[in-house]
Amino acid sequence: MDPTESNPAPPPPAPAELRGADFALRFLLIVIVIVGIAGLFLYAGGWFAPHKLSPAVMINTFEQVNGVHPGFRRNHAKGVGISGYFESNGNGAALSKAVIFVPGRVPVIGRFALAAGQPYVADGAHTVRSMAILFKLPDGEEWRSGMNDIPVFPVNSAQGFYDLLTASAPDPATGKPDPDKMKGLFAKHPEIAKALQLIRGQPVSSGFSDSTYNSLNAFRFVNAEGKAIPVRWSMVPVQPFKPVDASQPEKANTNYLFDALIADIHAHPLQWHLIVTLGQPGDPTDDATIPWPSDRQQVDVGTLTINDIESEDTSPARDINFDPLVLPNGISGSDDPLLSVRSAAYSESFTRREGETETPSAVSPAETGK
Repeated sequence: MDPTESNPAPPPPAPAELRGADFALRFLLIVIVIVGIAGLFLYAGGWFAPHKLSPAVMINTFEQVNGVHPGFRRNHAKGVGISGYFESNGNGAALSKAVIFVPGRVPVIGRFALAAGQPYVADGAHTVRSMAILFKLPDGEEWRSGMNDIPVFPVNSAQGFYDLLTASAPDPATGKPDPDKMKGLFAKHPEIAKALQLIRGQPVSSGFSDSTYNSLNAFRFVNAEGKAIPVRWSMVPVQPFKPVDASQPEKANTNYLFDALIADIHAHPLQWHLIVTLGQPGDPTDDATIPWPSDRQQVDVGTLTINDIESEDTSPARDINFDPLVLPNGISGSDDPLLSVRSAAYSESFTRREGETETPSAVSPAETGK
């Protein structure tokens, strides 16, 4: 006897029952996905491992070292807004399919700033300077890049950055880092000592206008055929390099570096060549403390022109997060762990300052003219 005859199949569910079961299943799947995504964010934020270096812990440490300054970035806090354009010469099109490298001009917005989280600190000739640029591509994409005027990054990991930040915090009694803490830092992170030697050995320019700004981290360009190549890039000034006069004491004007930059831009547009350095097999892409060999091929892919400057009190750049992983199609991050660390920390800093009342910038609209 056919068993199906003695155990007949149940009748198919009515359309309403089917719709109800389908809705319940979909709802369950949605809940599972939402819980999973939330779990990933909680894990990334350090909720499941509070002893680890979460973005919140990193930004808390900046606040402990520099103090809390509402409305300002937790690092590179003192700055000014800038704008202008980038003109591609087409040389980058063979390296990357990104629209930015098609010959032509695109608008940019950005900022110049000094490292550290104190927005009212006096300008110092040897303080690290930064250039952050947002390229507005015609297809609606954006490329955001934060660059510094040092040849290498001083650390190659989140732990190294945290340890450097805490060890170099000024001792209240002396106003300088504790020598014993610094000695312990270099013993734990010999790569930091080597990187600082390279940084200190680089000639310091006279100001923002004649500084070279480097990506420091490695990225990857992908061309139209899908071929990827590791790259680093630099903004190299058209303005001639003038070394800082080490024999002269710091100027009494606390904003003298910014005042010089303002005067330069008011006098004439400032320009930098975007120089892309092509990596070769064996060049480290996961360690920003190690420079690539000086004989690597370099390609000039276009010119950045800055023709306007304004106080952060009025500049839209104050509310831009210059996340280094906001990249157009044709440019991607590398295996450098600092890229995700920077991205997460920038996001945490941005979220905090956006929820705070903005306080006036040290460089006022009266100084910039707007």
